Amino acid sequence: MKTLSAWQSEFENWWHQNESDDASHDLGHFRRVYNVALEINEGEGGHADDLVLLAAAYFHDVVNPPKNSPLRSKASQLAAEKSKEILGDMGFPAEKLDDVAHAIAAHSFSAGIPAKTLEARILQDADRMEALGALGVARNMYTSGRMGTKLFHPEDPLGKNRDLDDKQYALDHFELKLLKLPAMMQTDSGKRIAQDRADFLLTFRAQLLKEVA
Repeated sequence: MKTLSAWQSEFENWWHQNESDDASHDLGHFRRVYNVALEINEGEGGHADDLVLLAAAYFHDVVNPPKNSPLRSKASQLAAEKSKEILGDMGFPAEKLDDVAHAIAAHSFSAGIPAKTLEARILQDADRMEALGALGVARNMYTSGRMGTKLFHPEDPLGKNRDLDDKQYALDHFELKLLKLPAMMQTDSGKRIAQDRADFLLTFRAQLLKEVA
């Protein structure tokens, strides 16, 4: 039977051979999601299946259309199906495949699939954590650049006298989605980590507004 570290090495080797051109969903992203998932699991009592968490963390974005793609809402379900194929070819324990697939399918914000297992709740929290804190700022601005959107509205960056639109302005995404994430976390440990990271978003936004005033 393979150890967790052996499985992780195999997953990383797979990604080295199937590298994504999206720097916000690269191997570093999968490693961080897994590490945060372990932290959350420990905070919740350590009852989740570590191998399921590992596989789900490494393959939750194996199908990853652009943010503005019509396939975006189906991406996590497509990734769940694809992950079962990949893991099956690797000889992954068959009895754990459905749990991995459910965690992947349920992790997406846009899919709206309820997380029915502890592993799914933890993965959802761990993945959403990447949208907060310093990483959240970096990823938000990187994605904005890839999509060709502006950083912020020049006259009304907070949207006090206009409708917020994160398809036009990256900073609008803070209010429309990112700052709402702590309340949406599925675990108590996730909520605590998320609130700390959300506080950084507020600090960053305040500094940005000060500099552009």
